[in-house]
Amino acid sequence: MSRTLYQLDGCPYCEKVADRLDELGVDYDTIWVDALHSDRDEVKEVSGQRGVPVLVDDDYGVTMAESDRILEFVEESYA
Repeated sequence: MSRTLYQLDGCPYCEKVADRLDELGVDYDTIWVDALHSDRDEVKEVSGQRGVPVLVDDDYGVTMAESDRILEFVEESYA
């Protein structure tokens, strides 16, 4: 398994993505990020920006942000 979801506790967009991954039985690791954008250096390193959610899927060679885009990818790839 080589999927990682960067998310913020209480973020509804992150929860939407995590819930759908869980519904589909997709295994992934979660990295919880800091509430302050300025402290999200790891997210910036992998995605080029500091917003969450961010999904990194090494199997498909993708790193993406924005919940709607991630959900489209999840539906196309795992549903």
